[in-house]
Amino acid sequence: MKAPSAYEPGAPVEGGIPLCVPQIGGNEWRYVKECLDSGWVSSVGAFVNKFEELLAARCDVAHAVAASTGTAALHTALLLAGVTPDDEVLVSTLTFIAPVNAIRYVGAHPVLIDAEARYWQMDPALVEEFLSVECSYDGTTVRNRASGRRIAAILPVDVLGTPVDFDAIATVARRFNLKIVHDVTESLGARYKGQHVGSNSDLACLSFNGNKLITTGGGGAILTNDADLAARARYLTTQAKDDPIEYVHGAIGYNYRLTNVQAAIGVAQLEVLDGYIERKRANAGRYRELLADVPGIAPMCEPPYAESSFWMYTILVDRAQYGRSSRDLLRALGEHNVQARPLWQPMHHSPAHTGARVIGGAVADRLHRDALSLPSSVGLTGRELGFVVDLIRRYRST
Repeated sequence: MKAPSAYEPGAPVEGGIPLCVPQIGGNEWRYVKECLDSGWVSSVGAFVNKFEELLAARCDVAHAVAASTGTAALHTALLLAGVTPDDEVLVSTLTFIAPVNAIRYVGAHPVLIDAEARYWQMDPALVEEFLSVECSYDGTTVRNRASGRRIAAILPVDVLGTPVDFDAIATVARRFNLKIVHDVTESLGARYKGQHVGSNSDLACLSFNGNKLITTGGGGAILTNDADLAARARYLTTQAKDDPIEYVHGAIGYNYRLTNVQAAIGVAQLEVLDGYIERKRANAGRYRELLADVPGIAPMCEPPYAESSFWMYTILVDRAQYGRSSRDLLRALGEHNVQARPLWQPMHHSPAHTGARVIGGAVADRLHRDALSLPSSVGLTGRELGFVVDLIRRYRST
């Protein structure tokens, strides 16, 4: 893959600049045609198996189980982790809604944990404080003293391509005998202390929606090093069939398997993943360098413990120093057909999850107010990046 072109300040861009769109330029057409020619287009086929094998190898885990969506992967993983109705699961409050919805799907209750201010990930100190101060532990089971409910798992979400401080969370999880279901959707290809994200989790989940680092059009996956969990995941995601001839089902299962056509796209995308990450990191470096001296603009930081995939490059806009708010800048970029977006509404403000317990929340609120994600497509050119940067610079001076 070619390196991005040079920065061209002020160069106009026809047709606008999207926020984050898929890059299709490898073997996708050829592999999909193979599916169509063979007739294997549904939830079984050679490409499903190949995609799972390649994904497991790329993420340095023993098993990958492809699912129809990232949300389906999360739902299944929570069941595999033993989360049951009326349990509680600790989850990031600064996240897209899917992980919190998945907790509700299994009848459990989210406990929303704030982000830490520097790198915007789930705050391990708040996890430890909640479990130590507000819960009781008898050596086997943790219970929320206020609600009386069992704490069943921790669901950290890697936000915007940066891994959480996994070891800090895992240390607390081991102390309280809790499973970790790790949402690594946005950090595919990133590394934590030199290791692939998700490789140390009990269960990790991915989404391959159209705006993710690689896509299958939709789809998701469960990653694990546990053969029994992987077998159970395949069982639950294929309608829990015990006898496919007589149609005997030993449990409530789900129609959650990825199709062969989608897997074919995924195989082609995995073949170029390393190049995609290289491009993302290169463009993040350009943004960081070119915006570093703009008063009131704080570029996204990379923690010393990680190599981020920089899925969505995001800045903080300090209204007092920049002279405009993040939403003002959002509208100004939009007037030039440049797509940007704020972060998700923190889950403790979501009408869908009214009443959920929140630990902290002020950091997520500030990030929601001030953060703005900039165009971050793998195919973003130097000319496009330069145009975005120049708009940000010029808007402050108007």
